[in-house]
Amino acid sequence: MAGRINDDDVKAVRDAVPIDAVVSEYLQLRNAGGGNLKGLCPFHDEKSPSFQVSPSKGLFHCFGCQEGGDTIAFVMKIDHLSFSETVERLAAKAGITLRYEEGGYNPGHQRGERIRLIEAHQVAARYYADQLGSAEAEIGRKFLAERGFDQAAAEHFGVGYSPAGWDHLTRFLRGKGFSDKELILSGLSQDGRRGPIDRFRGRLMWPIKDVGGEIVGFGARKLRDDDNGPKYLNTPETPIYKKSQVLYGIDLAKKEIAKSSRAVVVEGYTDVMACHLAGVTTAIATCGTAFGGDHVKILRRLLMDNGSARVIFTFDGDAAGQKAALRAFEDDQKFAAETYIAVAPEGMDPCDLRLAKGDEAVADLVEPRTPLFEFALRQIVRRYDLETPAGRAAALDEAAPIVAKLKNLAVRHGVAVQLAGMLGIMDERFVVQRVSQIAHWQRDRGGRGRTDDHRPRRETPPIQAPVAPPGPALNLRSPAHRTERELLKLALQRPELVSPAFDAYGVDEFTAPPYAAVRQCVQDAGGATGAPADYLDAVRAAAPNDTVRALVTELAVETIFAKTVDEAYAGDQLVTVRLRAVDRRLREVQGALARLGPNGDPEKTAAVQNELWVLTQYGQSLRNNGAAAL
Repeated sequence: MAGRINDDDVKAVRDAVPIDAVVSEYLQLRNAGGGNLKGLCPFHDEKSPSFQVSPSKGLFHCFGCQEGGDTIAFVMKIDHLSFSETVERLAAKAGITLRYEEGGYNPGHQRGERIRLIEAHQVAARYYADQLGSAEAEIGRKFLAERGFDQAAAEHFGVGYSPAGWDHLTRFLRGKGFSDKELILSGLSQDGRRGPIDRFRGRLMWPIKDVGGEIVGFGARKLRDDDNGPKYLNTPETPIYKKSQVLYGIDLAKKEIAKSSRAVVVEGYTDVMACHLAGVTTAIATCGTAFGGDHVKILRRLLMDNGSARVIFTFDGDAAGQKAALRAFEDDQKFAAETYIAVAPEGMDPCDLRLAKGDEAVADLVEPRTPLFEFALRQIVRRYDLETPAGRAAALDEAAPIVAKLKNLAVRHGVAVQLAGMLGIMDERFVVQRVSQIAHWQRDRGGRGRTDDHRPRRETPPIQAPVAPPGPALNLRSPAHRTERELLKLALQRPELVSPAFDAYGVDEFTAPPYAAVRQCVQDAGGATGAPADYLDAVRAAAPNDTVRALVTELAVETIFAKTVDEAYAGDQLVTVRLRAVDRRLREVQGALARLGPNGDPEKTAAVQNELWVLTQYGQSLRNNGAAAL
């Protein structure tokens, strides 16, 4: 793992990349007044814009779904990247060289290496795309046309052609300044008897991109009978390409997958193309490997463990397709999403189905019908002779552990009843009890490490850190809450107007717990007086959790409700919040005096009466003199 990025460099990246320029790549922004911009939120559906960007503060906030943060947070959320991946991408855009703290492999070298390999793939992709128009590539264009893909489709997916010679691309990349070492390391070239030669020759080429949209490898389809290589040849494992960690089409599908909470997993590059062109823009495919645990992680980041999400697998109806479906089921329970399988009529894949029956047939194919676990059970059951007691017992022995893995108890019970029907066992309770017994056995065995039959133990779910509750809902119709909100907005956006008086205000002067938490953040960050350039960053960093941090961002972006924001307006908010605090304390003191009664302790009575007099005089002074009395 790479070392931690230097904090000063992270701040330099934040400062160098304007948030409005980044956000504008994803949505249209309009003037919202007060120097802010607004647009339709990219993180939830809405008809009127509630998403605001403050270029001067480098923050965004959606008043509809409550998403908010800085430029880095926006890119992480919308492109589903890690923090370090986001900082590195923005740094590259800004031309900033990052420094890494000690603790990993030479990260500066590794990152420079990654940039070079990515650049080599970008140049290669353009080269291949240009070659698709050559006379030699006629065979490739014919292949695409026969499968229903025109030039526009090829351009949309970046499809290209690798010339049949030994070193066309190698010589081209050398001319662009790439070294032989870089070409070999990238997987674009391989060692030959007289030096590096092209890995891909005379093939149709599909660029494979990671979730961030960077080209990390290629998939190459054989076109000629004299090509003795495999039908599909992919980039080998490289520093930037791990076949078990990439999904073809994820760069095109990720936004729609996240928006619709739905993903369609197909088997090949042309199937992804066919699905997208048919309107199924959530289609993705693995790259020369079975769908596995690392692919699950990618989709979970997009689906956000939404229990209503859907993952639909499409497999050929042949034996290989059925086997692939069963392999996929092994990872089924790693999803919170419901998983389904779709098998096209006559065993056609989506590409063939689109050619034969059109776009509507493809869209209809991927509508969820058969749960993946049901398909898996039927594949198991059909292997046994259910006409005999021995056959039914053997089928139950193999199928029951599958059902026992289902996490949802209600679903598990229903599927056990369904399994009894598949097997023709009339005593449903027997099957339900058998499944429950196996589930308990699996759970108990999972806690004792590996077993004698070398099956892996069940992974124990990680303990989640407790999330602090957001507190009572804010009542924005409450005059007290409205004034407290305005004062906090001033303290965050125009601290010079409320200083130094604001720093003398107690946390208990803010009646709404969320506002009290923000007041505490300002105090922990050093106060509003003489606020430094990184004042907002310090306040956000002082937040105890993401809920409070989001509210700080919201208040720092929200427009101040005054035509003229000046010392007079700030003074009015300061006085109003303080007066309400004084009035609350007056009521408490009056209650204490009443509880003491006429026969109370004279010393206590005198102290309470003195406090009552001081508070009354202070309140009157605030009403008469305003901010001058603070």
